[in-house]
Amino acid sequence: MSATRRSHHRVQDARDDVKNAEPERGKGVTLTVLAPMAIEARAARAGLQAGARADKAVHHVGMGPRSAKRLAAITAHRKQFGPIVVAGFGGGLHPDLRCGDIVLASELRGPQGIVACADPTIFAGMLERHGLPVRVGPVVSSRLPVIGRKRTRLAASGALVADMESAWLAAAPSGDDLLVLRVVLDLPSHANHDRASALAGARRAYRNLREACALLDEWAAAFGPREVLLAAPRASCAGVARAVEIVERALEARGRPVYVRKQIVHNAHVVAGLERRGAVFVEEVDEVPRGATAVFSAHGVSPAVRAAAAERGLDVIDATCPLVAKVHAEARRFAEAGFDIVLVGHEGHEEVEGTVGEAPTHTHVVANLDEAAAVRVRDPQRVAYLTQTTLAVDETAEVVEALRERFPNLSGPASSDICYATQNRQDAVRALAGDCDCIFVVGSENSSNSRRLVEVAQRAGCPAMLISDANQIPPEVLAGRARLGVTAGASAPETLVQGVIRALSGVGAVTVTERVVAREEVRFKLPPQVASAEV
Repeated sequence: MSATRRSHHRVQDARDDVKNAEPERGKGVTLTVLAPMAIEARAARAGLQAGARADKAVHHVGMGPRSAKRLAAITAHRKQFGPIVVAGFGGGLHPDLRCGDIVLASELRGPQGIVACADPTIFAGMLERHGLPVRVGPVVSSRLPVIGRKRTRLAASGALVADMESAWLAAAPSGDDLLVLRVVLDLPSHANHDRASALAGARRAYRNLREACALLDEWAAAFGPREVLLAAPRASCAGVARAVEIVERALEARGRPVYVRKQIVHNAHVVAGLERRGAVFVEEVDEVPRGATAVFSAHGVSPAVRAAAAERGLDVIDATCPLVAKVHAEARRFAEAGFDIVLVGHEGHEEVEGTVGEAPTHTHVVANLDEAAAVRVRDPQRVAYLTQTTLAVDETAEVVEALRERFPNLSGPASSDICYATQNRQDAVRALAGDCDCIFVVGSENSSNSRRLVEVAQRAGCPAMLISDANQIPPEVLAGRARLGVTAGASAPETLVQGVIRALSGVGAVTVTERVVAREEVRFKLPPQVASAEV
């Protein structure tokens, strides 16, 4: 039988398999895996056998654009029942890739132009958590094998991997529902490799394709249409925006490096972005070269840190949030009046350390009711309380009330220390909690205000989890949940929230609704050292 006829029969067999595997409407999600080569189909089946559901289907569809074109109509019909995955090997283009690396397509490039793919972020996160090497980026499809100068040219375009099928499969209606998974089998440098090295690379590629396919059922179980309720306000507050802008302006005006004591705000993505621009983050000012520019973080510092910076002759720019600076001023005022200060907050948090440093001999830190009941003061008639600005409003109120019962003459700040942004974000989460199956809070693990948002949702009776970005979304949390809440801590940028929405669209149609509980128009002035600098 000719190669053309074999390809035709293979496509017809795949067509029949797909139709026979269709579930009754409403009976769940069917995963369809299309593998061009027989060895790729074997790897996919071997992976899926470990924990696959009964409706799984791996189809050996044949190589090349002709086979892919004939199957395109089938995939368009099939998508109404569940996700379609193109799984197989590819030729690596990017110089940083190695055999066995998994590439998930962000887009497909072919003779017919560029076709968008389903956002692969959630599956990429699964692969990373299982220790598999994964990259997300463009995949290019060619009618002929990509070799020599053509491979060099495609690599220069930013494409990561080349194949011979994906772009034609995705050209069908709803092509952006495809997940394209390609494992690097060979690289341009392999022309000089010995046979043993080539075989080792091929074994690694086969193993990683098999292990990646073993996760597909769990990922597919998350598929389905869902509504996303966005909390508003959410994400970066005025103090965070000010602190980040201070570092950006300092870099623009003074050049790199600019040194920052501690994380400027508690968000790993923000810190990494500023590092790429030339900021250098240090733990203490003694790590900063004498006379260099140093920025104090939004959480504030103690007078001892300021003195150490002055001793080193540092050019200091203070990015302390004005609301934190207010608490520092209150601590000084109460201490000068002879009060013991009970600071409600978390020991070791940078904001708490800075506030304690303003009046170290007068300040006692308590985090909960038990500690409030045990705190010892010199004069029960002269006690004041202050609070960390990023606490949960309801829990803090309970601790303050317990202190008031112990010390009836308890003094406090003229207005709440908990910042407006913290309170607004907590109110927004409460407004969502009753209507959501689960709430995702975007923020870093060391962000106090982000962790408090999780606790607020949970106390309101709604499951909630903290994620640093979209690739931390576990598909098992999505399965069966049709209405999700999304918010972000005051130190997380809005771009991360939008990334979560895009990632969720990769596992089903998403409708987004915003719930607004307050409008924020606050903007804090920049310090004079950077007020006139252009960003």
